[in-house]
Amino acid sequence: MTAGSLDKLRELYEGESDKAHRFRYAVLIFDIGTILFVIATSFTQHGRVVESIDAVFGVVILADFIARVAIAPRKLRFLVMPVTLADMVSIVSFLAPLAGEGLGFLRVVRTLRFLHTYQLLKRLRADFPFFSRNQDVFVAAINLMVFIFVMTGLVYATQFGSNPQIDNYADALYFTVTALTTTGFGDITLTGSLGRMISVVVMICGVTLFLRLAQVLFRPNKVRETCGTCGLSLHDSDAVHCKHCGAIIHIKTEGQS
Repeated sequence: MTAGSLDKLRELYEGESDKAHRFRYAVLIFDIGTILFVIATSFTQHGRVVESIDAVFGVVILADFIARVAIAPRKLRFLVMPVTLADMVSIVSFLAPLAGEGLGFLRVVRTLRFLHTYQLLKRLRADFPFFSRNQDVFVAAINLMVFIFVMTGLVYATQFGSNPQIDNYADALYFTVTALTTTGFGDITLTGSLGRMISVVVMICGVTLFLRLAQVLFRPNKVRETCGTCGLSLHDSDAVHCKHCGAIIHIKTEGQS
């Protein structure tokens, strides 16, 4: 790959041009599409049509993976990152049906791709005022959604075929949500020591993330206005003085330019 090609790839993945931003939004949309496809096909038999779509997804993910490796300044470190390892498994799982291997269930690892949305948060705040005004709520919700998708995928991958209570992705999602909220109806349980450990992780980590979301939803509204004296960034919407150092702050209200 030539130096010019690498520069173009680096601009698309890391640049600040409008073209680069559109490209990264397209990658995000593709990621969400693959996740929805994984969920939808968990309810169906994986025939030739599904395998053909799998192959297309696999080729696109492989091309994206090669591009990211090419522009990575420290390639070895990049290759051992958790998200990179998840991409490797995703590539194999999407392309495996072409080799006749029974690895289709590994497609749920693609849910880890949601982690890539974090690199877009800065641009989302700049492009959409809603995200800027509700940054803490948005981040807490994303954290919870990522956890739910990852754990649901893990439940489905480890229990499908061996646990008669987990027939599709919806069953795995149902178990994850009931365990996370500690509702625990008991109609679906995970089998084996691994299943019990997954249940423990869902309950402990899930409750923590759920409470964090509830905290930012119901606490008094704050606005982001950095104090020029002490640097405190969150203040009450009607604050005149910084609560930390007492300096006067000037929070813009509606109608002010």
